[in-house]
Amino acid sequence: MTTTDSQVGAGPASPPATNGRIRGALSAEVVKATAEKHGVCVRPFTMEVGDTETGEIRYVPVPCGSTVESVCLPCARKAKALRQAQCREGWHMTEEPVIAREKPSETQTELLTFRADLAAHYRDALAIGDEVEMEELRAEVASVDEELRASGMTGRLPGLDVPEKRPVKRSTKRRQDAPNLPRRKVSKTTVGREFAGKFRPSMFVTLTCDTYGPVRSDGSPVNPSTYDYRRAARDAVHFSALVDRWWQNLRRVVGWDVQYFATVEPQRRAAPHLHTALRGSISHEVIRMVTEATYHQVWWPNHDEIVYADREPLWDMHSRTFVDPDTRAPLPGFDEAKEAVEEPAHVVTFGRQVHSKGILGGTEESGRHIGYLTKYLTKSTGEVVDADTAAQRDHHDRLHAELSVTPCSPRCAVWLLYGINPKGANGKTVPGHCKGRAHRRTTLGLPGRRVLVSRKWSGKTVADHKADRKGFVLDALAAVGITKEQPAADRFVWRKVEPGDTHCPPRDHLVMRAISERITWRAEYDRALLAAQGPPGDGPETSATRQAA
Repeated sequence: MTTTDSQVGAGPASPPATNGRIRGALSAEVVKATAEKHGVCVRPFTMEVGDTETGEIRYVPVPCGSTVESVCLPCARKAKALRQAQCREGWHMTEEPVIAREKPSETQTELLTFRADLAAHYRDALAIGDEVEMEELRAEVASVDEELRASGMTGRLPGLDVPEKRPVKRSTKRRQDAPNLPRRKVSKTTVGREFAGKFRPSMFVTLTCDTYGPVRSDGSPVNPSTYDYRRAARDAVHFSALVDRWWQNLRRVVGWDVQYFATVEPQRRAAPHLHTALRGSISHEVIRMVTEATYHQVWWPNHDEIVYADREPLWDMHSRTFVDPDTRAPLPGFDEAKEAVEEPAHVVTFGRQVHSKGILGGTEESGRHIGYLTKYLTKSTGEVVDADTAAQRDHHDRLHAELSVTPCSPRCAVWLLYGINPKGANGKTVPGHCKGRAHRRTTLGLPGRRVLVSRKWSGKTVADHKADRKGFVLDALAAVGITKEQPAADRFVWRKVEPGDTHCPPRDHLVMRAISERITWRAEYDRALLAAQGPPGDGPETSATRQAA
């Protein structure tokens, strides 16, 4: 196709067309775009709600709660805003957070009494070897545990099966190749020191994994043949345990209960690194000393050489364990193989690159670092570690190949490749195939929890922060005479809609209804904000109200 002289300079070119025509937007895309514009979940699931007083039954869209923008943009932005509020509220606290616990209710004590009776019956069935009765009791106990958690109980309950053997105790003596750390008694305080009567700085710290070989600017290794992929894979799998050990060492050295808000993100070389906000001021020298002296020993069976490369162990129905395909001898269990371990299978350490910085609360720098901490929370791990070059793709393929033969837990099916029967193995276990995140090509060994928050960071859970935001809005509306009915929670009965329910309206109908409600709520809230600001020129009170809103 040629361009004539009359077409040159005739204005902007027409948009590309398909078969000479531009197709209109799909209705589903229009609904999605409108929902995103007004902050409504684009992929809610439907619940049937029954009113016990009026007998009315209606269908309600419940937000999906996704934290990934590519899945649901409005829900991901709300989740990020909650995390930012949680980080901001706990970073520079001046008073100790108070965590109030409810007293055990009568319902909880009755459920626990019933569980104790079930456990006694289970021990009787175990004594006579009644497998059918034991399976039924396990299911009943699991149901009771779900009811206890739904009632608000937290923490773990003892299992039905008592371990036959006590775990092998390993020496807690520090390794000779690791520097010693001073140790103090950790006090219960969590608030940092105040300097000059008005300054109470906190810290922002970045920790990285050790080097595995020289890399280019895109993160790909200069020489892939000498890059230590095995150590990189194992460090990624056990990175979370190393981070937990770092918190423990830091608290023991400084002598107080350091609180943290941290996020785990991948570097360009696909190795995990940690960004963390620490409450209180800690010297840079102490942070570097603790980082250098922190390590984590993995007391697992040796898994350097694959035993079953071209053949697989077989599941034996009679012995209910995996056996060697040639000799039919049962493979040793994980605990049995672990007892024979004399040296750790792997030792994880941090790299030399340690960045620490003091931050004052209420400053622009503090807000900027909160944004940096939560920068990638709305992206999936696969989107963050995406490869742009051929060298990066080859690097990720090599790392994924090593992760596919690296056990991620005592229950990992990869242990069968090394001739070890993992915990919980059954006839459905496929040797070498584990569904854990560590073995996925999209995650490259990064841990599942992207946000790590200590229990006393703000004294509140994410649900508490969400309730605070809701309470603020309700108070603002009440100030201008708009009251929202808050019926008792036990008035309604919620039930998931079964597939094929002919009474359930289509999802787009529910989304459009939610859009209409959101527009009404927004208009009411804007009215409340205008009333709170008052007439122009009211001074500091107006700006403070505007900032709180």
